[in-house]
Amino acid sequence: MLAVTAGKSTVVSFDPHPKEFFTGQRHPLLTPIAEKASYLESIGVEQLILIPFDHVLAQLSPRAFVEKILLEQIRTCWISVGENFCFGHKRAGTTADLQAIAKEHEIPVHLADLEVCGDERVSSSAIRAALSKGDLSKANRLLGRPYSIRGIVVKGQQLGRTIGFPTANLDISNRKCLPQRGVYYVQVAHPHHPGQRFPGVMNLGCRPTVNGIQQTLEVHLLDWNADLYEQTLTLYLERFLRPEQKFESLDALKSQIQADCAQARSLMTAS
Repeated sequence: MLAVTAGKSTVVSFDPHPKEFFTGQRHPLLTPIAEKASYLESIGVEQLILIPFDHVLAQLSPRAFVEKILLEQIRTCWISVGENFCFGHKRAGTTADLQAIAKEHEIPVHLADLEVCGDERVSSSAIRAALSKGDLSKANRLLGRPYSIRGIVVKGQQLGRTIGFPTANLDISNRKCLPQRGVYYVQVAHPHHPGQRFPGVMNLGCRPTVNGIQQTLEVHLLDWNADLYEQTLTLYLERFLRPEQKFESLDALKSQIQADCAQARSLMTAS
């Protein structure tokens, strides 16, 4: 929900996600809170308000939600929602209800048209489904931008160094929606180089060649030699290169990584 409150452009969202609250299961997010706040700031949104989603909120009637939450607590003076927006107990409130209740308080409500890409409606569910299948082209097309993953570089097993391809291991939010396991061509943003992106190859998986068990996310930056530890990197996923696979030896793995890097360089040149 987009709103204007205290003269500031504001996005109003819930935490935890309602699906997570009702199912009791972790609901992977396309943009965890820190990423969402950063992205909204970059496009000019001045404020992000997170409403705690709990039993009390879930029981509010549509009218109570508008009057107690949006008007009394947030002091909203203008509201914009998608045309399929539902709210209140058991999602009973419709956009028509929102407009009617808000009109009583002289609050304008704008209904935004649903976004369509080709013949498909843009939705977080469709983007998640595309990511889970490694269909990065579709996911990015629906998003209107490359899907990104942000994390802090931490020390790993440093196996990459032994075969000539040092990698940065990223500690990422456990609420982040991750794509299919495999290898990706990425562009990397570094906090010390604002406005620049550096090409790299990202691997997401359990490293079956060395009998890995825990899933890791690591990136090899092409032609990069400086230290990256404790830096926060943002990876923009540009192309899915191949699925995760187990190689018969480290030499075979090294040959494949060389091929992955060569493919990444060709994509970098073509872009």
